[in-house]
Amino acid sequence: MSKLVIKDLHVSVEGKEILKGVNLELNTGEFHVIMGPNGTGKSTLASTIMGHYKYVVTKGSILLDGEDVLKMTVDERSRKGLFLAMQYPAEITGVTNSDFIKTAMHARLKDGETLPLMKFIRSLDKACEELKMRDDLPHRYVNEGFSGGEKKRNEILQMKLLRPKFAILDEIDSGLDVDALRIVGENVNDMKSDDFGALIITHYERLLDYIKPDYIHVLMNGKVVKEGGLDLMERIDQEGYDWIKEELGIEDDDTPNITSNILGTCATKVALKGEDK
Repeated sequence: MSKLVIKDLHVSVEGKEILKGVNLELNTGEFHVIMGPNGTGKSTLASTIMGHYKYVVTKGSILLDGEDVLKMTVDERSRKGLFLAMQYPAEITGVTNSDFIKTAMHARLKDGETLPLMKFIRSLDKACEELKMRDDLPHRYVNEGFSGGEKKRNEILQMKLLRPKFAILDEIDSGLDVDALRIVGENVNDMKSDDFGALIITHYERLLDYIKPDYIHVLMNGKVVKEGGLDLMERIDQEGYDWIKEELGIEDDDTPNITSNILGTCATKVALKGEDK
């Protein structure tokens, strides 16, 4: 069993403080859901965990099994077992899906280890079948010409083959139709084990028809302000967030939602490569 601990995390983007003391503790075998209004820091948290260079940690720590994640490069974080499924997956022209995934899997091998080609092909074919993806997917360039649903399923395909300790799933349900939502949700849920946990960022209860969370955390004004179970999720779905603000005396934050452009332009580098580190 592995543990990811986020303690008193403060993060600034372009000189503006977005996260103002986030505390979370995740174990493998657990699914944690992060919810909150737009612009409150959910995607900032995801990108900070993975080491995006534009997100500056000014205070706090992130530990993976006791190791300081903040001292790791992006590719080191991936090799240690962290994975980000992005809200806006990028296209990579000229690189096929099979080559992209195989390269990522090779990067995680220890010295002297090899990845047998036939074993990789069988694993890829099986995962594609489970996600109901097109037969020509291995030969298509990464996300090029993909629909929104195909891009999201391609993120989950990478996760299934890389088998990280912890996956950060940033609004993987956005833009999915009913069938794609079920396929994505069921595949994520089936991965839950003593060796795998997830931090799931979402706005909608519908995803949790298929992914069964253990904890719900509400993020507002850069902090986790409320925690609970599915009953909390259901009330938010019915009533929104105003009742939480009133209950806790929280004023509306004027933090601008500046993270989406950063994520959109640099998404691929955050996921696995980290070329801009």
